[in-house]
Amino acid sequence: HLSMSLTLHTSVGDLKLELFCDLVPTSCTNFMALAASGYYNNTVFHRNIKGFMIQGGDPTGTGKGGRSIFSHHPNGKFEDEIVESLKHGKRGIVSMANSGPNTNGSQFFMTYKAQTTLNGKYSVFAHVIDGLDTLDRMEKVPTDGNDRPKLDIVLTHCTVHANPLAS
Repeated sequence: HLSMSLTLHTSVGDLKLELFCDLVPTSCTNFMALAASGYYNNTVFHRNIKGFMIQGGDPTGTGKGGRSIFSHHPNGKFEDEIVESLKHGKRGIVSMANSGPNTNGSQFFMTYKAQTTLNGKYSVFAHVIDGLDTLDRMEKVPTDGNDRPKLDIVLTHCTVHANPLAS
């Protein structure tokens, strides 16, 4: 079991994630590479729905942007990695956001509670192992009519703790 973790440093606190690299290597390689390169630095979480999830990872801040590290794939998107044992079964599950099958780029979301309707549609690649209090603070940030936080929740930078996939 490859244990790999990183911390998302946000304007409301830190979130430490454990990644499931052995089960979803493509999603993890993409996320780790983007995080380590600074791609996510100073990006905002553009969508926040209480009781559902918070979404970020788009450098344009619109929810329409972002590319994976796989530039040889169409539009910089990559295929889904749906693993039966990885479910949206609790608070703090981290998955790739998409706009339909096999359209994973850089955007990701974290669940505020179990979301069984998402199973089989989104690639789960990590879970929050420390910082659920930060997730609590994120969930409480007021939003506008488009589910955008009224106060920016910024992902300032990421710290990679262990990267067994690095060559």
